[in-house]
Amino acid sequence: MASARTPLKKVPIHLQSAQLRVFIKGGRIVNDDQSFTADVYIEDGVIKQIGNNLVVPGGSRTIDAKGKFIIPGGLDTCTHFEQTCYGTVSPDDFYSGTRAALAGGTTTVIDFVVPEVNQSLLDAYKRCRESADAKVCCDYLLQVCLTDWNDKVSQEMEVLVKDNGINSFHVFMANVGDQRAFPESVMYQVLKRCRQLGALLTVHAENGCLIEEKTKEVISHGIAGPEGHVLSRPEEAEAEAVYRAIALASMVNAPVYISKVMSRMSADVIHEQRRKGKVVFGEVIPAALAADGSQYFNRSWRHAAGYVMSPPLRLDPTTPEYLTDLLANDDLQVTGSDHCTFDANQKAIGKDDFRKIPVGANGTEDRLSVVWEKSVVSGKMDTNRFVAVTSATAAKIFNVYPRKGRIAVGSDADVVIWDPNSTRTISASSQQQKTDFNIFEGLTCRGAPSVVINGGCVSVDEDGLHVTQGGGRFISAVSGSEFVYGRIREREKLNKPSRVVREPYSGPALSYTSNGTLESVKVVSPLPGTEKGEEFHNRVTRSGGRNLQDSSFSLSGAQIDDNVPQRAGMKVSQPPGGKASSLW
Repeated sequence: MASARTPLKKVPIHLQSAQLRVFIKGGRIVNDDQSFTADVYIEDGVIKQIGNNLVVPGGSRTIDAKGKFIIPGGLDTCTHFEQTCYGTVSPDDFYSGTRAALAGGTTTVIDFVVPEVNQSLLDAYKRCRESADAKVCCDYLLQVCLTDWNDKVSQEMEVLVKDNGINSFHVFMANVGDQRAFPESVMYQVLKRCRQLGALLTVHAENGCLIEEKTKEVISHGIAGPEGHVLSRPEEAEAEAVYRAIALASMVNAPVYISKVMSRMSADVIHEQRRKGKVVFGEVIPAALAADGSQYFNRSWRHAAGYVMSPPLRLDPTTPEYLTDLLANDDLQVTGSDHCTFDANQKAIGKDDFRKIPVGANGTEDRLSVVWEKSVVSGKMDTNRFVAVTSATAAKIFNVYPRKGRIAVGSDADVVIWDPNSTRTISASSQQQKTDFNIFEGLTCRGAPSVVINGGCVSVDEDGLHVTQGGGRFISAVSGSEFVYGRIREREKLNKPSRVVREPYSGPALSYTSNGTLESVKVVSPLPGTEKGEEFHNRVTRSGGRNLQDSSFSLSGAQIDDNVPQRAGMKVSQPPGGKASSLW
């Protein structure tokens, strides 16, 4: 006979609350616009107090942050958990992926809804939500990839924006893995639709036609290894597509977000267009800040294939430092990881043809440490800018600020205590993400999270990683971010098209006859004001003004100003002859 189950011990309500109370003492708070020393009190997943000499309830967990920075949890703008490519699925699902993100100090991720062939956007969204909600360890947003374009897609975009918390969509300008490219005519329509909905279009920018031709050339030279990937996707193909995407968005008067800026040329395009007033945002990934295209020529096939991503890392060895400079100076705005891992056996699908190598690499766990090492430690970026590029600016772009991306009273308690004196060496042997390779292998980073607080709960501390599967939440993002659409709305008012009022054309013209031939005719247009048989009197001139030589008399009693509303009365302060009430 089975023994009776031991009933669960009921936790008193005052102790339940105490479990969600955290008091961070003695640290330096760093936001994107200011830094100051203060304590932080957290309760029930929200920052409740900031200041010195705070009075906090008993039972709170106290964390000493002296000599460390208190920063907002990272917001990773680009992850691909459970991503399918060439029939294989990335080993990092929403559980292992968000677990790895938390280990590195990221507390919110933006992942992608990718519809299958002939699947509706709404069905793909619901499927993704069902999978993610049950697994995520941290909060997440979703961005929907557009794989087709028709009236149904346009209608479903509106439903996603208005009812399902989606405020961004993604398109490809070149074929990448299983994703197909959109032509310019379709991109133009998508941009118009996004502007109508107040949504942001994010773009994978590469010239698909050029890549197709370059790929044929590379194959014709007998190149089938990973080096063929970078040789077939030149820097010019990326830069040209970036310029084209910005030009299309400008013609529509819509904002655009360029995902994964990988080259100097494309970064320069964004920099130049922003200086001209274009509303464009550039995202760079840690791989582009820490590695270059020489990895594709490594004699180890597995090593070279591990770096295959699109757009590829660039052959110019100065690219990482150049992109870091632009990121530090706001010519590029945010960092996303583009996390999409595949094991060696999965990459080996393309062992005989680089075109079949699943594209993607790791990044979400190491993003903050790599950015800190390459930008802050190098002296290119201050701590405020670090917060901007890892969380705050992304939160503003995707309209979840200041709930995310800021240490402030009322903000979500997604907090990282960052130790600038901590040192960690990145290795696949110690990582949390589920893959057998790490593109940052052996990189020593001076700076790492010592404590990560996720939704008010301590997820990382000196005892390791503590996460709960399904403990994260979907964050519904409202469209029409002021940070993105503020300038767009004002330009809409100023640049609204209007027709030119001019006199009808009169003179010779060619006209088609009934048998389809052209013949010259004389067009005689009536004077303005006489087209509909108006009376001779009160005509207007050719310029549209009143003809002062015409009589204002009409037998019908009509006057030229009959359409002007009459005043009910008029007060005259100084009538002719003086005031009646005054003595003279």
